[in-house]
Amino acid sequence: MDKVRIDKWLWAVRIFKTRSMASEACKKGKVTINGVSIKPSREVRLNELIDLRVPPITRTYKVLDISGKRMGAKLAVDFVKDVTAQDQLDLLDATKTFGFEKRDRSIGRPTKHDRRMIDKLKDIN
Repeated sequence: MDKVRIDKWLWAVRIFKTRSMASEACKKGKVTINGVSIKPSREVRLNELIDLRVPPITRTYKVLDISGKRMGAKLAVDFVKDVTAQDQLDLLDATKTFGFEKRDRSIGRPTKHDRRMIDKLKDIN
């Protein structure tokens, strides 16, 4: 295939779960190529860098091959390469760890007593 719409390609390589989600992201200006917001109907070209803004970071993907058909995750790696800058990935890791506590899933929500003990350990009044 030589010509494929950007929304269809983003869906085919499993960046978006549905084609309508890919189309909506293009319409909202979250997908850019060379710093320019694009329409969902724009055609993808080989070796293009596609920037996808997913707050708090911007992911960058390189087009390795073109396909308009949805494929399995194992095959999708032959069509797209994630070339997101390391500083963006570090920012993502920092936001994931900030503000949340690690709790085992099997113990459930903290009781009032547990919460007071947690607050005491954190020195929260």
